[in-house]
Amino acid sequence: MSIQIACKNVSLGYEGSIVTEDLSFSVSSGDYLYILGENGSGKSTLVKALLGLKPQISGEITRGEGVAAGQIGYLPQQTVVQRDFPASVREIVLSGCLSKSGLRPFYTAAERASANAAMERLGITGLAKRCYRELSGGQQQRVLLARALCAAGKILLLDEPVTGLDPKAQVDLYEMIGKLNSEGVTIIMVSHDVGAAMRYASHILHIGSHKQLFFGTAEDYAKSSVGRTFIASEEAENDD
Repeated sequence: MSIQIACKNVSLGYEGSIVTEDLSFSVSSGDYLYILGENGSGKSTLVKALLGLKPQISGEITRGEGVAAGQIGYLPQQTVVQRDFPASVREIVLSGCLSKSGLRPFYTAAERASANAAMERLGITGLAKRCYRELSGGQQQRVLLARALCAAGKILLLDEPVTGLDPKAQVDLYEMIGKLNSEGVTIIMVSHDVGAAMRYASHILHIGSHKQLFFGTAEDYAKSSVGRTFIASEEAENDD
């Protein structure tokens, strides 16, 4: 499998302050990578760097052929304002094509076909004319996933996509993302849900304060001291 993104000895931060340093990992076509870490460990800063929105302080981030920074479909955490956005489902999904359209004031037939295909893929074709803000949280996340697929069908970068969803909606969304991965879409998931990581991930990157704690397969993570500690703390928290 071809490498789509590679980070080598990357240090990240802002205003001269380093958040995390010496990150080295790669993402290959078809991978399902979970990025785990406590709050403040640098996950959000890493997301911005992978999207090309923030330069690294040092080190190198390279992308494979056909994978420019703007060609990574991105699903950010939703704000309250975004959940109340007054547009139709079709309009929101189509807006994923804006990065490709430049100054052109209309969508092409190919872009409309791409939006229809993405809605079909996510099972939301029947919602196309509905107002986005009238949908449930789980339906809204499917709409945003379809939008991200329109932006870039090769790689999806998802930032805590199940936050705020009820347990059933969380499972449904995880299953849908897993289905996309099985169809060949590379998934990079930022999360703190180690249980979901162990169920779905092919690889795990765990970052701590100022340093990389682990990168490798999910199977090796479960055997590592970092993985065992994090999994045990998650299980203890759930028991409480």
